[in-house]
Amino acid sequence: MNILFFGPNGSGKGTQGTILKDKYNIAHIESGGIFRDNIKGGTELGKKAKEFIDKGDLVPDEITIPMMIDRLKKDDCKDGWLLDGFPRNKVQAEKLHASLEAEDMKLSYVIEMLLDRKIAKNRIMGRRLCENNNNHPNNIFIDAIKPEGDTCRVCGGALSSRDDDQDETAIDKRHSIYYDTDTGTLASAYYFKDLTQKDDSIKYITLAGEKDLQSVTDELISKL
Repeated sequence: MNILFFGPNGSGKGTQGTILKDKYNIAHIESGGIFRDNIKGGTELGKKAKEFIDKGDLVPDEITIPMMIDRLKKDDCKDGWLLDGFPRNKVQAEKLHASLEAEDMKLSYVIEMLLDRKIAKNRIMGRRLCENNNNHPNNIFIDAIKPEGDTCRVCGGALSSRDDDQDETAIDKRHSIYYDTDTGTLASAYYFKDLTQKDDSIKYITLAGEKDLQSVTDELISKL
């Protein structure tokens, strides 16, 4: 089972990816981690990527795509993988698809988390972190996990918010890239959606991201 997972920041796709990893024993691969691992490990691709990153430039697809493919060929991916956070634009989608085809890596599913942009933004800005455990669910904009005051709804610990979660400019910038249906991340998702019209071995799944965590999980599992 090989999966591409799309969803805006705040949609909960990282959480759902972890659930799928545990349930189906597949590798959950986040694109940012691939860069960090290659740079830390001193790989040739990592060294090339670092040169661009150190200059504040975007890493070219000619480096990024091979890095992704190399990761998908690791032993922990032999039973399947879920790639989260890549591709981020239509050109990358086209190049990734060509590279997967060249390596005879077949996509099984493309998953898109549907979520209104305003709701996604509120979820990010509403996140609160517990001093005892950051994984304790607390969000002032989600009724099911809304804390009372400034204390964790799970353990009573003090809550705080991350600075980047309150940076509206940064959130809007990331979301502008994601919700762009012409050249951005949604355009890359739709590229694969169009492929399903020609290749029925690939299934395109949409999920109602505004639902609670368990409901989204149940819907996802039922569609796989």
